[in-house]
Amino acid sequence: MIRSQIKTGAVLSYVALILGSAVTLVYTPFMLRMLGQAEFGLFSLVNTTIAYLTILDFGFGTAIVRYTAKYRAEKDKAKEETLHGMFMILYIGIGILAFLLALILVFNIKWLFSNTLTATELSTAKILMWLAAANLAVSFPFSVYASIIAARERFVFAKTVHLIRLVVNPLLMVAVLTMGYKAVGMIVVATGINLLINIVNLVYCKRHLHVKMRFTGFDIPLLKEIGTYSFFVFLNLIADRLYWSTGQVLLGIFVGTVAVAIYAIGVQFITMLYMPVSSATAGLFLPRVTQISLNDSAHNELSDLFIRVGRIQFIMLALVLSGFALYGQQFVNLWAGPEYAASYLVAMVMMVPLTIPLIQNMGISILQAKNMHAFRSIVFSVLAIMNVAISIPLVKLWGPVGSAIGTALSLTAGQIVIMNIYYRKHLELDIGKFWQEVCKMLPAVLLPCGLAILLLQWFSADRIVGFTVHVVIYTAVYCMSMYLLGMNRSEKQLILDPLKSIVRKLSVVAKG
Repeated sequence: MIRSQIKTGAVLSYVALILGSAVTLVYTPFMLRMLGQAEFGLFSLVNTTIAYLTILDFGFGTAIVRYTAKYRAEKDKAKEETLHGMFMILYIGIGILAFLLALILVFNIKWLFSNTLTATELSTAKILMWLAAANLAVSFPFSVYASIIAARERFVFAKTVHLIRLVVNPLLMVAVLTMGYKAVGMIVVATGINLLINIVNLVYCKRHLHVKMRFTGFDIPLLKEIGTYSFFVFLNLIADRLYWSTGQVLLGIFVGTVAVAIYAIGVQFITMLYMPVSSATAGLFLPRVTQISLNDSAHNELSDLFIRVGRIQFIMLALVLSGFALYGQQFVNLWAGPEYAASYLVAMVMMVPLTIPLIQNMGISILQAKNMHAFRSIVFSVLAIMNVAISIPLVKLWGPVGSAIGTALSLTAGQIVIMNIYYRKHLELDIGKFWQEVCKMLPAVLLPCGLAILLLQWFSADRIVGFTVHVVIYTAVYCMSMYLLGMNRSEKQLILDPLKSIVRKLSVVAKG
């Protein structure tokens, strides 16, 4: 049952990834045209500023998943119910705190951005921040139910809801933009959809999972243990927020909304079209990794899982990275417009170093499951602060690209060099074998890249038809090359098994 949930959840994750990418590709150009570059930059700036308050989660969401999985493995129902009740009270308090802090941002917005925003933009930004603050405050208590669903490994339900959201959200956004409500209307729609999804999660937990919460008899030693665990997840949240949000805020302070828009489009490629390729499956394994980690002699099993998942992630990420390197500039010009041309360089500067931690995402789940994530969080926090310090002069010199360079340098130092050493020495993961297995697939990537470079000499990809032909040919050649030269037997089986199942079903239908 659980393996079936993980397998189906993984399939739905990639369906959601493909659908989400398609929706983003269709919807974003429409949004950019309707909003204009300046208002899109303002919309991104406000969302990014408010998003800093999401760190008030303090890492408790991951703690709920870990400790719920732990108590379910130990069949301790009482502790599980006490855990959920305790976190509900904590999250209600966090929601109130988040709203109060958001009010401070609202009343100080002129002080933050008066040098680069016009009076009209400041007025609109204040309205957007009010709405975003309310959305965030309500989301915190409901997030307990989403964590419980993940801990119970009900991935099919969670991913199905996510798929529905992917379809409904842009349709409603298009409607409000068409009616002329622009950024304010978009925030209203996002708030309404978020509230509806939260209610759906609540009903599912109550009616189908029969979740109960105890609001008395809190285990104080347990709370201290969870606090220690969550503190370092919290540091990691701060680091992530500094990595992916500081650039837009610094650009908003020192340059202006147009620079924010250019940087935001570059980051959007990464956070919405690249990072999800890796994270689509990694998070599904935290409950399972937690159970494996209860066995102190499970190093080989964890190492094999780390390598197996990493190879699969590399197969997909290498297609996106190599394809974007070859055709990204043409894509940005066709998709967003020539005024966003610099977004290509912003994205590429960060995508290259980011690829390595993305194919090692399973390491994060292993660290969290073994309660060994403190080191990673401390390192990332220090480097994230360094990223801010480095990025300020770089932003002043080179604008959006300068901010991307600062982030890339921090990623290389922390997530590539330091963490690979730590994985090898302290988690006892076979990093040498990991890189051997990844490098075996490089020839399967280089062959289609060489062919693509030759094709670009013969006919252009600057127009929609030529670009589409190039991408279709490159994708087909990459898939064939990877299947023949890169994949091992088990990876090929992951493709063949679903195909055989489809053929069998079609045969049954044809005979019937």
